Amino acid sequence: MTDDAHATTLDRVRVYPVKALDGVDVGAATLAPGGGLAPDREFALLDADGDYVNGKNERRIHRVRAEFDLDARTVALAAPHDDDAPAPDSFRLDDEGDALADWVGAFLGYDVRLVGERAGGYPDDTELSGPTVLATGTLREVASWYDDLDVDSVRRRLRPNLELGSGEAFYEDRLVADRGERVRFRVGDADLLGVNPCQRCAVPARDPDTGAEYPEFRTRFLRRREATMPAWSGGDRFDHYFRLMTNTVVPADSVGAQLRVGDDVRIVGVEDE
Repeated sequence: MTDDAHATTLDRVRVYPVKALDGVDVGAATLAPGGGLAPDREFALLDADGDYVNGKNERRIHRVRAEFDLDARTVALAAPHDDDAPAPDSFRLDDEGDALADWVGAFLGYDVRLVGERAGGYPDDTELSGPTVLATGTLREVASWYDDLDVDSVRRRLRPNLELGSGEAFYEDRLVADRGERVRFRVGDADLLGVNPCQRCAVPARDPDTGAEYPEFRTRFLRRREATMPAWSGGDRFDHYFRLMTNTVVPADSVGAQLRVGDDVRIVGVEDE
């Protein structure tokens, strides 16, 4: 039986076609065989050692702006905050990957390559590879912790795939149970399984346009997260307070289903892993 008392809607779907670059809002996205959303993290940039060129490893990647045309499968790159950056340019994702990588490498000052051959793309968590989930109410709450951050800045820092319309702060914590358990919830006709509160890295503390560090971002986050943790939240998956957003997995029978903006979202119940 679904939990209609906590029903909400899917208000935003955002995919990040190239890992670490900007996202793009879509009206609908398909749950891919690897568990993520097509085309979320379909491509990734790697350095000469095979490590990801992402916000965790390379602060300057925040300064690259990417505008995607998913129908044309193109991306326009620019670095407007850097006078010595390569001139803005556009690339076809499917057959101009080397040129795209050359542009990024010229900006960063070292060789990178674009990869896109792994089934399921390049999620941060290959075990919990389903779309990440956050509520609008959570974004508003976190933005209120910082004097000069607005909701969109926090959204870009946290990079969720699915934004739920609930105005309740930390609604997504309802999609997490204790260790050994998962929360089944339904988005439209598809089921997802909420598993873990996402452990945050250095990226949320950075300005999404410049990469500049927000002073004492983590310290304030930890203090406010602890102080505002709902009574019904917590559980033994919250081993520290630098966790926000819910990681999911996709049941096999939901692969191929579409998630659409406006879909109803209902919690089905808690089940064993």
